[in-house]
Amino acid sequence: MKKITNKLLWIFAIGQFGWSLLSGVVSNWMVYYYTGSPDAQNPNTGIFASGITQNPILFKLTLFGLVLAVGRIFDAVTDPLIAGWSDGSNYRGGRRIPFMRTIAIPFALVTVLLFCAPQTGSIVLNDVLLFVLLMVFYLFMTIFCTPYNALIAELGDTQEHRINVSTYISFTFIAGQSLSFMIPNVAGMLEGAVGQAGSIRLAVGIMAGLACIAMLIPSFYIKERDYIDSKPSKTQAFSSLLKTFQNRQFRRFVYSDVIYFFALTLFQTGLAFYETKLMGIEDKWTFPLTATMTFISVLLYPAVNKLAPKLGKKKLIITGFFAYALVFLITSICGKGLYWGFIVAVCAAVPMAILGILPQACVADVAELSRLETGEDRSGMFFAARTFAFKMGQALALVVFTSVTVAETAASYRETAVIATVTCLVGAILFFLYNENMILSRINELKSEQK
Repeated sequence: MKKITNKLLWIFAIGQFGWSLLSGVVSNWMVYYYTGSPDAQNPNTGIFASGITQNPILFKLTLFGLVLAVGRIFDAVTDPLIAGWSDGSNYRGGRRIPFMRTIAIPFALVTVLLFCAPQTGSIVLNDVLLFVLLMVFYLFMTIFCTPYNALIAELGDTQEHRINVSTYISFTFIAGQSLSFMIPNVAGMLEGAVGQAGSIRLAVGIMAGLACIAMLIPSFYIKERDYIDSKPSKTQAFSSLLKTFQNRQFRRFVYSDVIYFFALTLFQTGLAFYETKLMGIEDKWTFPLTATMTFISVLLYPAVNKLAPKLGKKKLIITGFFAYALVFLITSICGKGLYWGFIVAVCAAVPMAILGILPQACVADVAELSRLETGEDRSGMFFAARTFAFKMGQALALVVFTSVTVAETAASYRETAVIATVTCLVGAILFFLYNENMILSRINELKSEQK
């Protein structure tokens, strides 16, 4: 086997930039462009809203909120299926890379279609088309991301490499997410040539093209068989999923992870609304604010990377939970003015650095211990089980957000930030149950016995 280097891990991390950019385009802008109403300062808000059903269809539940929630649930259910397929595969190119290479282009194309296709003269047909395209989008994202995430554990062959690869993919993840916030800026430059709606679609197309290239780079550069001596898992998908959730430490990690992603999804979905409706900021400021948050967060990466082995990932993650709760609380009480946006951006940089890096390393630790104890490498299923769980939290968050904000009032948007604050605090408390010291000491013990 060839030696795994930090250069290889950086090339691998480029793929994270690609899929996070596509994910960011959909998660950050679909609600903004498909719901809400325009105003003089932000004329593009809800620009596609007239094409789909907007009124609540059950209590306060909107069709759009239900479609997004069902999409996340569908995505969660397909995770273990794809993970089982990947864990059990034995392709010439490896267990992971062939999936990534095959799906990168279709994944990028369906992202563009989400903002283009559902605009016929029939609202019912638009609703159906939007639902189908969103299901395909989440399926393609799962086919790329589940094998990709499994490589985090497999390329992270040592504790140092696991923390390093988690750091690198966190950097490329937030770079992709941050770039996705430039949609209004890019669209603004193109508007004179193709109109409002056309400029948004063209901006999405440009982002999707960049994302596709990023996903293809590691897919063709990394020769999986040269670095990983993987053997197909013989455990069936849902049996493997059950085994994964029977792992006590993994369950303890997942409890808080689900709640964290519920809170974070509420915040991310509402971010454009918080800035435009509560702070009175033009949507073109979304990218500069996000860039500020990202820049400060990246500056903190070396500190997180160095402190994690010394203080432990657990302590830092709990700190990140409390820091995010503070950010959500500030958002819930913010007033008008651009400076509020910068206050939130600066404060959010700290938990973004911590929680962007360390949770993946925790999953990789648990997966490594399981491999050493059982002799069976089910890394794909551990990461799929995590995404299965947190996507359930995301689905619930999308339903809650679209239901709470159906009135489109400032108070309703503040309410979502309060809910995020409370749930994030609960997540912090639950993470105290996770026993990192036992996991790491057991890994070292088993590796010593093998030598």
